[in-house]
Amino acid sequence: MIVTVVYGQEHHGSTYHAARLLAERLAGPADIREIFLPRDLPEFCRGCGACLKAGEDACPHAARLRPLTAMLDEADVLILASPVYVYHVTGAMKSFLDHYAYRWALHRPEPAMFRKQAVCLTTAAGAGTRSACRDLRDSLFFWGVPRTYSCGFVVHALTWEHVTEETRRKIDRRTARLAETLRRRQGRLRPGLRQRLYFGVMRRLVRRESWNPADRAYWQRRGLLDARRFWEV
Repeated sequence: MIVTVVYGQEHHGSTYHAARLLAERLAGPADIREIFLPRDLPEFCRGCGACLKAGEDACPHAARLRPLTAMLDEADVLILASPVYVYHVTGAMKSFLDHYAYRWALHRPEPAMFRKQAVCLTTAAGAGTRSACRDLRDSLFFWGVPRTYSCGFVVHALTWEHVTEETRRKIDRRTARLAETLRRRQGRLRPGLRQRLYFGVMRRLVRRESWNPADRAYWQRRGLLDARRFWEV
C-alpha cells in the first residue's frame, strides 16, 4: 500500500506525529510519500484561472506541481494533515488545494482518485478540528475520492513535547483502529449515493456546447461521459 501524506506545516508537531503514526501503520518507509507545506509548494495560487481555461500545464507553478501531483495519483491512501489555524486549515494547505481546483468534478476529475481512500487529520490545542476537517473533505469529495475519514485530535498543547501521555495513548489507539479500517476496505471501494448523483449532474452539464471546451474535451478523452463506465475508468 502506498501512502501520500500532505502536511499543512513544516515543523514536526502534533499533526506531524499523528499523521506519521497512521502512515507507518499502513505502509513501510519506502511506501510513504510526504509533502511538506509550504516548503514543497511555496507559491500561493494566483487565482488566474489558467488551469481551468487552458489546462493545468498553463499554471505558472506547473513545474512545481507535477511531482506533487504524481505523488497524489500513485497513492492508495491520501492523508491530508493540518493543524487548526483560526478554526480552519493552514494557509499553505488552502493554497495547495486551490491549485487543484481544475480537478473538481465540474472541470477535469482524475479517475485515479476514484479508487482511493483518504483521511482528513487535524490537531488543535482547543476547538476547530471539525471545521478544519470540512475544509479538507470538500476537495476530496469533489475530486471523486469514494471513501474519506475525518480524524481530529484535541491535544491541549502547542507543541508535541507538551502533549500528555494520556493524549498520546488516545492518538495511538485511534490511529490503530483507523489503520485497520483502511486496510480492511482497501480494494472494496464504492462511491456513495450523494457522490454518484453529484457526478451525474456534472456529466450532464459538461455535455452542453456552452461548457468550457477544455473540460468537455477532457471528459470525452478520458471516457467519463459514459455513465455506465464512469467509476470503473
